[in-house]
Amino acid sequence: MGEIRANVPAMLFPRPLQRGTLIQRYKRFLSDIQLETGEVVTAHCANPGAMLGVAEPGSEVWLSRSANPKRKLAWSWELVRVGDHLIGINTSNPNGLVAEALADGKIPELSGYEVHRREVRYGLNSRVDLLLESPGRPICYVEVKNVHLKRGPLAEFPDCVTARGAKHLVELAAMVQAGHRAVMLYVVQRGDCEGFKVAEDLDPAYAAGLKLARAAGVEAICYDCHISLAGIEIAKPLDVFA
Repeated sequence: MGEIRANVPAMLFPRPLQRGTLIQRYKRFLSDIQLETGEVVTAHCANPGAMLGVAEPGSEVWLSRSANPKRKLAWSWELVRVGDHLIGINTSNPNGLVAEALADGKIPELSGYEVHRREVRYGLNSRVDLLLESPGRPICYVEVKNVHLKRGPLAEFPDCVTARGAKHLVELAAMVQAGHRAVMLYVVQRGDCEGFKVAEDLDPAYAAGLKLARAAGVEAICYDCHISLAGIEIAKPLDVFA
């Protein structure tokens, strides 16, 4: 299928994933899935978006099971197969993936910073995903966005209206105006895309906001991922067409 290779991914799943078939995704964060045993379980879906193209009933999906007995939902939906490719749908993964990639020197645009801090307060009651610091260099504010939508050969973001995402663009632009560096980093949790663009038809305000932010000096970069049943890792850069 092209998604498994010999070397070990950076972000490993703590225990083997379980295969199932998606029955339905509902109430944004819930999904009913039939396991190979025939048992139907309700799994947590850590994805608040519309999940266009990756939440079709009948899809092959892969779940992780928590060892925490206090969790309300023991199962979490991690991957879905679309065609010959596995796609990551868990939006809580990209921040950790980027942190690991930075430690391994896999994102050269963000290399050379001595201090990496996560979830630092900035702007108007927000927290930046990553704050990079090094003596003699401007502070670098990095916002990370998860991408799973693909229409045609390109990955696209967002898959629905995101007022929060538009707010982050304004705040990043303000950091540039204050003399800092600001980067919008899109992490595509799939490996079958030829580039990246903004889904202007799905959120015209976000598309306009990104154009304004880039004109103000905010950088936009994108990386895809290698995904296997063992884990996920940041892979190669994708051109940004926005």
